[in-house]
Amino acid sequence: MAMERLSMRKTREILRQKWTLGRSHREVAASLGLSAGAVGEALARAKRAGLSTGAELEALTDEALDALLYGTRRAPATRRPIPDCAHLHVERRRAGVTLELLHVEYLEKYPDGYHYTQFCEIYRRWVSCRGLSMRQVHRAGEKLFVDYSGKHPHYLDAATGERVQCELFVAVLGASNYTFAEATGSQRGPDFIGSHVRALAFLGGVPEAIVPDQLKSGVTTACRYEPGVQRTYEEMALHYGTTVLPARPASPRDKAKVEVAVQIAQRWLLARLRNQTFFSLAALNVRIAELLDDLNERTMRVYGTSRRALFERLDRPALRPLPTERFVYAEWKHCRVNVDYHVEVDHHYYSVPHALIHQQVEARYSAMTVELFHHGQRVASHPRSDARGRHTTTTEHMPKAHQKHLEWSPSRIVNWAQTIGPNTAALVSAILLERRHPEQGYRSCLGILRLGRRYGNQRLEAACARALLVSARSYRHVDSILKAGLDHLPLPEPAAQTSPAEPIPPHDNVRGPHYYN
Repeated sequence: MAMERLSMRKTREILRQKWTLGRSHREVAASLGLSAGAVGEALARAKRAGLSTGAELEALTDEALDALLYGTRRAPATRRPIPDCAHLHVERRRAGVTLELLHVEYLEKYPDGYHYTQFCEIYRRWVSCRGLSMRQVHRAGEKLFVDYSGKHPHYLDAATGERVQCELFVAVLGASNYTFAEATGSQRGPDFIGSHVRALAFLGGVPEAIVPDQLKSGVTTACRYEPGVQRTYEEMALHYGTTVLPARPASPRDKAKVEVAVQIAQRWLLARLRNQTFFSLAALNVRIAELLDDLNERTMRVYGTSRRALFERLDRPALRPLPTERFVYAEWKHCRVNVDYHVEVDHHYYSVPHALIHQQVEARYSAMTVELFHHGQRVASHPRSDARGRHTTTTEHMPKAHQKHLEWSPSRIVNWAQTIGPNTAALVSAILLERRHPEQGYRSCLGILRLGRRYGNQRLEAACARALLVSARSYRHVDSILKAGLDHLPLPEPAAQTSPAEPIPPHDNVRGPHYYN
């Protein structure tokens, strides 16, 4: 029965203890944890090889001793090539790339490499040593993570010297860690949406999804399962052809990318600004942009390359193209149409089609325009006005009667009256002249002219002649003349002038003109 092949270290120790120390087989076996037979076998092999002294033993290398005692040179253990785990981690972010595919490519390069199970185990150990979650593997162009920093930049008001605190908005792509940052005046809707628009312009493309925290500027209803996305935020996502996927409340691992990016921005942006002074938000952002370029060019230790290089290789080819126009921030408001077919938006009144009186509409208003929607369909659009309490009206929205009223003017009414007769024209002109403003006489004149449809132009002309004679200046008077048929009667002669009265005879009770002098 063949004995176990001993290591050269134990073989040398057996021979040393026997030849130099003169110990027994049992003593040597006990000290090395071997059997007495193993000790005897080693001595027998050394004797057959012609070895008998320690000096001869020292002159041999382990390989030479192994060849003498066992007859064959022990082949060194083969070392299989270790997969490049950093390369695997980056490649997994490409669309459709799996560990199985990467293993196939690994075997094409190293045919004697590890099998799939051990290949995956080596990669998983590499990932676990870096504290990364296996649950999140970020594909190229898939997600843009956004958040605000808890530490704030600031600038000094140039006029007062007052310290003005700002917000730091940070956005980072999942696959490449390519980062955007800027300072804004607040976290409110206009600043929040504006930062998104500028971030997408900075990237030059649109990711499949945007992952924000559940802050009020973007999420109206915070919920773990069905968060309510703010209307303007949702509209912005629709404009860019992406979607909003809010992170779960109190789940920082959902947006671990941006949590780390915020820390990096605080260290490599805000910390480098601590000894610098700025006198405007614009000047602050110019400096942040310079530091941001430096951050994206820095080599990351884990990946051995920069964020910009990874962005050009991974994310940029996968991003969707930007739309031709930037998104314009607008707010939404529910309105009820008043009886005058206008709705109030920011203390100004805008018209809608008159058929929508008393109905609910939605107003979308930006800095330049006001759009009104009914059941999702746009029914009106107006330039935005800052005139409080005033009206902006489109003629097409008015009823036909109101439209015709707008078309009337004094000259047009008088011209119509002249087609009926000179007396009608004279009466209409007198009515318009007596009113403080011509429009105050429009209704009266139009009512008189329309009496011709009922009684005929000839009777109307006669009635107007009688009205002029008795100084009647209203629709009501002409209507009464026609109803009573007075227009058929001849006009009364003008009253004859009486002769001057005879002087009053003197009397004691008559004081005379001298009394008043």
